[in-house]
Amino acid sequence: MQAVILAGGLGTRQRPTTDRIPKAMIPVAGRPFIDYQLELLRRNGVRDIVLCVGHLGELLEEHLRSGAAFGLNIRYSWDGPRLLGPAGALKRAERLVEERFFVTYGDAYLRAPYRKLMAALASSGRLGMMSVFRNEGRYGASDISVRGRLVVRYDKQDRTGRLKWINFGLSALTKEALETIPAGHPCGEEEFYGELIKGRQLAAYEVHQRFYEIGTPASLADFAAFVARGGGVTWHKTRLFPRTSRSR
Repeated sequence: MQAVILAGGLGTRQRPTTDRIPKAMIPVAGRPFIDYQLELLRRNGVRDIVLCVGHLGELLEEHLRSGAAFGLNIRYSWDGPRLLGPAGALKRAERLVEERFFVTYGDAYLRAPYRKLMAALASSGRLGMMSVFRNEGRYGASDISVRGRLVVRYDKQDRTGRLKWINFGLSALTKEALETIPAGHPCGEEEFYGELIKGRQLAAYEVHQRFYEIGTPASLADFAAFVARGGGVTWHKTRLFPRTSRSR
């Protein structure tokens, strides 16, 4: 299976740390966050990675290289001279993606049934399937409305409390879904998913375990506490990942 990781953003909420390293390289218990994420993906059957990079992406490439030392095949898609937004970066990577693939974010640690999610997309007949979590405002603002088996609304600006679900941060997509994204232009995730929603092409897959992410100092501390409790640290048992001077 293949996953596209969107890791090209500026990480403004984690400044000044992200002025010198990309957000995905922020250290947690002595390891870059990306190591935990890649180990989780590998454990769930993902072997091919496309990293969409921009801001300080050369540091990610220096650390990960081809991915061989990680048991993965890693390729890179660069944003270019201007940031294209999540969906714009995904479109730029179109030539590298398989007919079905996962897409996630470079600051997200997501425990989910990856194989079941991909199988559900294949049997759904839809262009995309978004994993959703019944959030009720617990881990940030809820931004999704689900009706039946479809996502019917995605609005990150809604603060009314009427939305109960949240985008878990992991979607399974068909390559055909990328045809809705304009090439070479900035495009946000709401715009992209909104087009799929309008065409009734975005199915919903409920995930029951909470998500972790490191987008803010508070959520980084939350993930660090999870690691301290024994979560997300199988790398130190398997010695899967090599240490680098930049990860200390």
